[in-house]
Amino acid sequence: MPSNVPADNSAEGPIDLGAPLSLTDLRRAAAPVPVVLGAPVRDRVERGREFLRSVLREQDRPVYGATTGFGALVGFAGRQDEADQCDNTLAHLGAGQGPDLPPEVSRAALLVRAWSLAQGVSGVSAHVVDGLAAMFATTFVPAIPRYGSVGASGDLIPLAYAAQALRGRGHAHFDGRRMPADDALRLAGLTPLSLNGRDALALVNGTSLTTAATALALAEIRACHRAVCALTCLLVDLLGCDPGFLDARLLGAYGHAGAGAVAEDMRGVLAGLTPSGTRALQEPYSIRCSPQLLGAAEDALRYVDGVIRADLGSVSDNPLFFPEDGSVVHGGNFFGQPAAFAADVLALVTAQVGNLAERQLDLLVDPARNGGLPPMLAAGPGQQHGLQGVQLATTAFIAELRRTATPASTQSLPTNLHNQDVVPFGTQAALRAYDGAALLRLLCGSLALGLRQAAHVGARRPTAPGCARLLDALVEAIPPVDPDRPLDAEVRRAAELVTALDARLAPASTTRPAR
Repeated sequence: MPSNVPADNSAEGPIDLGAPLSLTDLRRAAAPVPVVLGAPVRDRVERGREFLRSVLREQDRPVYGATTGFGALVGFAGRQDEADQCDNTLAHLGAGQGPDLPPEVSRAALLVRAWSLAQGVSGVSAHVVDGLAAMFATTFVPAIPRYGSVGASGDLIPLAYAAQALRGRGHAHFDGRRMPADDALRLAGLTPLSLNGRDALALVNGTSLTTAATALALAEIRACHRAVCALTCLLVDLLGCDPGFLDARLLGAYGHAGAGAVAEDMRGVLAGLTPSGTRALQEPYSIRCSPQLLGAAEDALRYVDGVIRADLGSVSDNPLFFPEDGSVVHGGNFFGQPAAFAADVLALVTAQVGNLAERQLDLLVDPARNGGLPPMLAAGPGQQHGLQGVQLATTAFIAELRRTATPASTQSLPTNLHNQDVVPFGTQAALRAYDGAALLRLLCGSLALGLRQAAHVGARRPTAPGCARLLDALVEAIPPVDPDRPLDAEVRRAAELVTALDARLAPASTTRPAR
């Protein structure tokens, strides 16, 4: 995933806040892109704002965050002046710590927030949504610290830093450089946002960071899942395995939709395979059970697809304002439990798919199991060491993925004077899944590099055209390891190649991104 905001992608067309939000939109938001509010969107936002104004004129009708204190202090009156109420909302949330979030995560989170506010039930001023939309046409990125959210009353602390940066306070990035936020706004040609108490609360009172990070992790993990499916096929062909473990009757009897779909796709990639006839009757589980493992991952990813689709169409805020029947409804739509569960599922998928890739690389470098190829795939064992260093690194990657696979969503701790007596910790789950996706990507690159090297040190030419195309692409991109050299950059290059596989090589059922 990119560490800096990439080049302009506005040629693809604007993102319309009046249309359903998609995962593609979130990925596009990393780069400058037009974000537009049509007349219907503006009308409903202004209608919601005017309704809030009418409610606030009723002296005996409390509105959380507009006339009251926040969180556990809701029983106390808020500040009388609207600007003071805004300052009061945001200042006390300036308690985040740690490094800045990746720019693409911060911008995706604000796109999710803008879409939620644009639904017209948050009571915000239209100029707030306009200000968010204007930001996306620039390289402005609020500096948001990683630590501080429990994902319960929304991502309060991270989004407060974003709101402050949009006001010209705190810090931000412009063209990849970190600086005071007022300087970044000026360089971006943006006007600092003016907010009242309700505007400020609406900006922070949603799980937009949790949703965005989970969605971006899902996109990366889907690409890696697709890559491991294809790389497993190439491993099967290079070793000359019998593809009977993919038999349609066998998988039909298994009865799991994901396994059936993955096996069907793998059969397509392996069409034309000629077994060597020299392998054992039954392959190790890392080959023989790959459709069951990858199929279970596919089922899990489909579940996460559904959660993300719902979250991207969700208004995450409190309270909500319904002008049509004069209601102000206080509740808990800012509680990020669905994405917390989904992100934890992603962590489990990442650990097990990554483990499969690491075990396949281990098989490939072992002369007792790789059909007689040299140990560590070294071109001259002893004088050279081939993939030995790469395999050591993959072991470390797997240890890290396993260490972080403990579900965050089960770690609830009461806080805020027991106002928030249960919390989902979805932000931690989401950012952990995002980090894990980067390690899974490196595991894909490591396995791909091993398969490329196997072809150099004596593996047969693939007999399936799909596998031959994949190997040829790897050979063209990466020279053989002969003699030894540092391979860190080439692992990343191989990862980039295999996570961008085209439809001729990729399992079709795993190429459908979530909306």
